[in-house]
Amino acid sequence: VGNIFVVSLSVADLVVAVYPYPLILSAIFHNGWTLGNIHCQVSGFLMGLSVIGSIFNITVIAINRYCYICHSLRYDKLFNLKNTCCYLCLTWIFTVVAIVPNFFVGSLKYDPRIYSCTFAQTVSTSYTITVVVVHFLVPLSIVSFCYLRIWILVIQVKHRVRQDSRQKLRAADVRNFLTMFVVFVLFAVCWGPLNFIGLAVSINPSEVAPKIPEWLFVLSYFMAYFNSCLNAVIYGLLNQNFRKEYKRILLTLWTPRLLFVDVSKGVTEGLKSKPSPVVTNNNQAEIHL
Repeated sequence: VGNIFVVSLSVADLVVAVYPYPLILSAIFHNGWTLGNIHCQVSGFLMGLSVIGSIFNITVIAINRYCYICHSLRYDKLFNLKNTCCYLCLTWIFTVVAIVPNFFVGSLKYDPRIYSCTFAQTVSTSYTITVVVVHFLVPLSIVSFCYLRIWILVIQVKHRVRQDSRQKLRAADVRNFLTMFVVFVLFAVCWGPLNFIGLAVSINPSEVAPKIPEWLFVLSYFMAYFNSCLNAVIYGLLNQNFRKEYKRILLTLWTPRLLFVDVSKGVTEGLKSKPSPVVTNNNQAEIHL
C-alpha cells in the first residue's frame, strides 16, 4: 500500500505538464501573457497544487517508510488499505486547503521574468513567511526526522548493535528507502534556493526584492520546477523494477506487437500459477539484511 503514495507523487509531478507548462510556452512565444486572468489564476492554482502536493506526498512517504522500517510490527494496522486511502485523501485535502488562501490574498500573479503565473513573494510579508514555513520548513523537518531515525536503525542492524531486537531489515527495504531518501534530498536542493529567496524577500520586500539578481531568481525558479521530472529519473537509476518496466515500455513503443504478446503471456501464466501464501510485513521484518 505504500506504493499508493509514490503514484500520488507522480500525479503531483504530472499536473504541471498538463496545463501550466503549455501556457508558459505560449507566454514565451508571445513574449507576454495573452490568455486572460482566468487562465492565469487556474495555471497558478495547478502549479501550486503540483508543488505543495509533491512536498506533502514526500512527507507522507517518509512517515510511511519510517513506520514500515522502525515500527514494522504495527505497520499493517497503521497502513492497511482503508487507512492508507484515508491518509491519501487527507494529503490532497490539506494540499487544496493550503492553496486556497492565495485567492483571498491575491498572490497569484503573472511574473514576466519567468513567463508564468505563480506565487508573488512581495504581496504579503506575513503570508510569504507562513507559506515558506508551512509548505517547506515544517515538511522538511518531519522528513528529516523520519529518515534520521531510519538511518540510525539501519546502522544499528548492520553492525548488529541490536541483536536482541526483532526488527531485521531486508536489502530490498534498504534500497527502497535509499531511493525515496534521494528523492527527498533532490527536492530540498531544488526547492531550497527559491524558498530562501522568498523568506529573505518577505522580511523586507521594498529593500531586499530589488537586490535579488534577476538571473538568480530565474535560475532558482526553473531549478525548482525541474525537480518534477527528476523523480522518474531517480526511480530508473536506483530501482531495478522501474528500469525493467521502462525497458519494457520503450520496447513496446518501438514494436507495439510485443504489448499483445506480453498481455497474452501474462494471462496464460496467471491461469497456470497457484496463489502464493500471503507475506505480511511482520513476516518480512524477521528476515536478516
